Amino acid sequence: MKRCICAGLARSALVARDMQGDGRIHNTWSLRMEIAFVMAEAAPQPVAPFSHAVRAGAFLFVTGQMPTLPGRGLEMIEGDCARQTAQVMDNLAGVLQSQGLGLERVVMARVYLTHFQRDYVAMNAVYESYFNPARKPARTCIGVTGLALDALVEIDLVAAFRDDAGEDTG
Repeated sequence: MKRCICAGLARSALVARDMQGDGRIHNTWSLRMEIAFVMAEAAPQPVAPFSHAVRAGAFLFVTGQMPTLPGRGLEMIEGDCARQTAQVMDNLAGVLQSQGLGLERVVMARVYLTHFQRDYVAMNAVYESYFNPARKPARTCIGVTGLALDALVEIDLVAAFRDDAGEDTG
């Protein structure tokens, strides 16, 4: 006897597991979505071998951005967490713009701070200034022991290409 257990991941993806009574999983993925890897010319070069973003179906997953300066290799902006946060947000906006999106399309953000207690208020003030108060994305903020290039802040995002009516905005 064959059973199929299915769970939706997004409107365009489906996970299917065929159970044949032996407790093993057969045919673990049936994925039906376009995946595109994005390198944005206007964004700073990545600090490691990864894409600036990946589009999977109706979502854009933007790699954590550092306070590095576009066109200047791995050079970071000088200054405190507020200045670094502004540069990170500008870098994120550049990646989004390369795909025809703006910060209003962000649905989730993750913030990483090396000095959480000291820098949370300053980072939050700058971060908040980039979003419409009526359309704030979901967010997680995490204190970490270190970031690449000794940055004080890193932020990654998930943005949506489609509006509530299912129309493509990108």
